[in-house]
Amino acid sequence: MTQLRERVNAGLKDAMRNKQADRLSTLRLINAAIKDRDIATRGEGSTEGATDADVLQILGKMVKQRQESARAYEEGGRLELAEKERAEIVILEEFLPRQLSDEEVEKAIDAAISETGAQGIRDMGKVMGALKSRYTGQMDFGAVGPAVKNRLG
Repeated sequence: MTQLRERVNAGLKDAMRNKQADRLSTLRLINAAIKDRDIATRGEGSTEGATDADVLQILGKMVKQRQESARAYEEGGRLELAEKERAEIVILEEFLPRQLSDEEVEKAIDAAISETGAQGIRDMGKVMGALKSRYTGQMDFGAVGPAVKNRLG
């Protein structure tokens, strides 16, 4: 069992003991998403299940979904639902590694470009692959993509 999965399960047990209903429901959603990934990887022939990298990817996706939902709720005047989404984001981020600062992201991009020997926009995939393998869950790749493109273009 992966370390992240163990942390989620421990958090789930604590939430049950402390009768924290909101936290419990969010942690159950995380567990369900992890189990879905386990099933998907079994279909691909892997017996291992979801790795820590998979769990980080799942958590990042869940945070992004909640950010979008919170924005939509705010625009629709549903502030109580936006607050609920933000509370879930706080719980999800407990399991994610520390986010890199803008300066750290710039350094990581520079390092990945020099490491992969990227010359132009054609090498963007190599650079993004290097960043994703090393910094999954630590940076927003939706924002990093255009920055890499600018550097290479």
